[in-house]
Amino acid sequence: MQQKNLERWVYPAIFYHDGEYIGVRFPDLPGCVTFGDGAQDALAMAKEALGGYLLTLEDRSMPIPSPSPFDKIKTEEGEIVAWVEVYPLLLRENDRNRVVKKTVTLPCWLNAKAQEEHINFSSVLQEALREKLGV
Repeated sequence: MQQKNLERWVYPAIFYHDGEYIGVRFPDLPGCVTFGDGAQDALAMAKEALGGYLLTLEDRSMPIPSPSPFDKIKTEEGEIVAWVEVYPLLLRENDRNRVVKKTVTLPCWLNAKAQEEHINFSSVLQEALREKLGV
């Protein structure tokens, strides 16, 4: 069964201590692995890895595997299983609104004048683009 366009994705993750880090792997998602400095960091990284992995599958129109039932997950000594959930619509919105850095070229005299006036270049560029695009 494919989990496409759901409000949330929930998958079992295996957490394990790997030297100084806590490693995380998703048994249903080959190659979806990460780690964190501690439990909270590992969980945050697990959510990021899960979201990125599943959004990539979705973007490429690849099948999204169903999560295994909790009682079917095989672990080794010292490993624990926990559910990790992400919200695809929220992830897409966050990605859409993330800030990107752009390099612009302008005459030196214009740069100097703008700096004298303490003009925020990013704000001016955003305003100009919104006006130009009508958004």
